[in-house]
Amino acid sequence: MRFTAIATLAALLSAPLAFAADVMPANGMLVNASGMTVYVFDKDVADSGKSACSGGCLVAWPAVITSDAAPAAPYGSIKREDNGAMQLTYKGKPLYLYKEDKKPGDVAGDNFKNVWHVVKP
Repeated sequence: MRFTAIATLAALLSAPLAFAADVMPANGMLVNASGMTVYVFDKDVADSGKSACSGGCLVAWPAVITSDAAPAAPYGSIKREDNGAMQLTYKGKPLYLYKEDKKPGDVAGDNFKNVWHVVKP
């Protein structure tokens, strides 16, 4: 049990955080300031204030982190329970990137396991 907790903590601490001051529409979807595709997760409940993605999920799907505690609608933010960072939301749903997207415009995560989707504004 202790090893599992340590492994989970290590994964969280080493998980890449996707910092984004700007998320904007481009080519019919939302992208971050670097042009990387932004996703939502079907298991997240809009306006719940929580993310259903943690541990290994968060390693594969880095949270889009914001320094703005009160972004303008339709954006918002939630405080992540695992690390206290402020995750950007769109229409109440937390936003993520996908680690397998290697360059701007990649959409390798769209419809992944039928629960991850490109955000279309």
